[in-house]
Amino acid sequence: MSRLLVLQHTEAEYLGQLEDHLESRRIAFQYVRPFLDASWRLKAVDPFDGLVLLGGGPWGSAGIKDLPSLADEVELCARYLADGIAVLGFGLGAQILALAAGGKSAPATFEFKLTQAIRQDDQEAAAFLPKQFHVVLYGPDKVLPPSQAPILARDAEGAAMVFQVAENSFGFAGHPGVKSGMIEDLIMEFEDGPDDAIPQLNELRAAHPEIEQGLAHIMAGLIQRTGWMR
Repeated sequence: MSRLLVLQHTEAEYLGQLEDHLESRRIAFQYVRPFLDASWRLKAVDPFDGLVLLGGGPWGSAGIKDLPSLADEVELCARYLADGIAVLGFGLGAQILALAAGGKSAPATFEFKLTQAIRQDDQEAAAFLPKQFHVVLYGPDKVLPPSQAPILARDAEGAAMVFQVAENSFGFAGHPGVKSGMIEDLIMEFEDGPDDAIPQLNELRAAHPEIEQGLAHIMAGLIQRTGWMR
């Protein structure tokens, strides 16, 4: 059975719908919360088969309001990549993955929106993704993947939504399995957030069946690409 380390950056954001897909395949996961546990680095050295980096609510990575544990997490992620261990990053987690792999992040204002990611069919590695699927963006700053990283999906404006690092590691600009309740809890947890989230929350609730359908497709491919199914 594979065992994953999941770095959680807020009380509210967790794996969401991804938990069901992992548990149904008997893939274990352990949450570690650097913002609550000063000894989290000791827990992160246990032998894991993969690393998942979650989003960060209002925290960023581009020098404006950086995640307090950013440098340590970039270093940890780089070690996983160097050892050939699969990493998944969502939102802020994708920014951490990009930084660990030689990419960057750019300052940007806080954004909460449901957007469509479009598979890039010129990339053979993108075949596991649906042709179009929802991604929920929540937080500041923009991921700038390493120049050599294949971009597997973009939004309508051309921004990278999914990118690949090495053979088995992937970054998503937003959370592909978010639940509306997770966003509601994030809004309550922090003062920094969207000015008026009601329209976006309504849109997110209406799109929930499509998000579930797209995620099933995505997770089947990710679990195969990461090698977590044993």
